[in-house]
Parts: sequence; C-alpha cells; structure tokens
Amino acid sequence: MHLDNETVTEFILLGLLQYTTTHFCLFALITLMFLVTLTANSLLILLILIDPHLHTPMYFFLWQLSFIDIVFTLAIVPKMMTDYLLHRRVISVSGCGIQIFLGLSLGGAECILLGLMSYDRYVAICKPLHYRLLMNWPLCRKMAVSSWASGSLNALIHTVYTMTFPFCRHREIHHFYCELPGVLRLSCEDTVSYETGVLISTTILLLVPFSVILASYALILVTIIQIASTEGRKKAFSTCSSHLTVVSLYYSAIIFMYMRPISSHTSGQDKVVSVLYTIITPMLNPMIYSLRNKDVMGALGKILWRCSLYSKM
Repeated sequence: MHLDNETVTEFILLGLLQYTTTHFCLFALITLMFLVTLTANSLLILLILIDPHLHTPMYFFLWQLSFIDIVFTLAIVPKMMTDYLLHRRVISVSGCGIQIFLGLSLGGAECILLGLMSYDRYVAICKPLHYRLLMNWPLCRKMAVSSWASGSLNALIHTVYTMTFPFCRHREIHHFYCELPGVLRLSCEDTVSYETGVLISTTILLLVPFSVILASYALILVTIIQIASTEGRKKAFSTCSSHLTVVSLYYSAIIFMYMRPISSHTSGQDKVVSVLYTIITPMLNPMIYSLRNKDVMGALGKILWRCSLYSKM
C-alpha cells in the first residue's frame, strides 16, 4: 500500500538503544552526559554574563556557542530518553520537521560562529593594537545575528522542501531523531537533484567559515613563529588550542554527515556520528574552553568564594 504525504501523520524512530542490560547502561551514561552538558554550558554562560572581566568579544561568541549546544541538546536528547523509557518510538510529522529545522539551523549557526571566533583570535593575536576598533561591540552583535539568521534561513528552506516530499514507503526512520538524510530516504520520489542542492548549500555553509578558520590560523601561525619569547608563543598558542580542538571535533562530524550522497549513508554510521555532535561535543565544549582558560577558572573561583562567604553569614 502506498502512502502519500497527506496520510502520513507520524514517523517511527527506531532509536539508538535496545532493551538490553548493556544498552540500559548506555542510556544511564547518556543521561549523565545530558545533565553534565546542561550544567556545564549553563554555568559557563552564567560566568560570562556576570563577570565583567569576561565581557569581551571572545567570551560573547563563547556564550552564544554554549547556548546553541544547550538548545541543540534539548531538541534531541529528552525525546530520545522519553521514547526509551516509555517504549514509545513515534514522532509526529510536525515534530519531525521541528527537529530537522532546529538541527540544521543550530548546526549552521555553530559553523559560522566557529569561523567568527577564529577571526576574533586572528585580530587579537595579529592586530592587537587595532583589536578594539576591529572587534567593536556593534560589529560583534551583527556577526552573531548573521550567524543565527544564515543558519535559520538555510534550515527553513530545507525543512519546508523536505517535508513536502511524498512519503510512500515505510515510516521507519533508522535513527534516534529526525535528521535530513534519514527522512529523505523515506520519500518515494527521486531526490537526487535535491540532494545535489543540499550538498551545494552545505558546502557553502561549511566551507566558507572553514576557509576563514584556515586562513585565520595560517596567519596566526606566522605571527606566533615571529614572536621572540617562548612564553609569548605559548600564551598565543594557548588562546587558540581550545578553539582548534572544538573545530576539529565538530567539523569532522558535520562534514562526514552532510557532504556525502544520501545513498552512501548507513544507519549505523549516521547514529554513531550523530552521537558525536549531538551528545558528546556539546558536553566537551564548555570543558575544553573552561579547564584550559585561566579567566574562566578565575571567574568560577570568585563565584565559589562568594558563595562560601554567604554560606558562613
């Protein structure tokens, strides 16, 4: 029996975990990682907002990154956890569309934001005397808005287009959330031409900020090499190492997922890679930035010291 897009009202998410002892332990681990993600990112945002020493462009972009990680995680993980606990794997078509939109918009915004953060590091290291002029607050706010707007516009176009395809095959999505490649496989129409459009738009959205990152760090490397003192080189490198680690984790997963033809995807690969950038990376981001950052750790120390004083009063 063929189903068209008017009769399909829900999809079935086959999920990530099965009802075995081993998978229940994995569920407990994911739950712990989810709580750590929310706590660590929320704490980082709080520190940046309340500590005047962290009111700089670098930390402004950083709290935007943490906010993206929180919303991205909330859009996916609670649904997966609820489905597992209630033995329910159904998601409505509208709910599926919302997950696709949030995944694409937040993912796109994060790609652009990482590019902007590399430009900020380039200006700070290579043009320190002009930093306040080049990275003024009106420009930083426009940069942040442009990253959100670009990601949302790209996501809106692809979400609307994807959800208008007729779904006349089985409704089972071999994933733990609605992701574009998995949903497209359910269409009974030929999606090859549209997949080409997805590849082109993804290439632009990924490679433009990635090119900015490569160019920024190439110039930073040249500047670091020219620094006379060893201490100065270490300090300059330490300001970039955290960002490079985050970029490596995030871009490698996104490029693997979205810059390949849909036909080459397998459900097992998609699930593993998606776990990396929906669960693991959002948890690691605040740790990478905070544990290696003296300013953030100093702000945390001040907060803990104030709390201890209030507790003694």
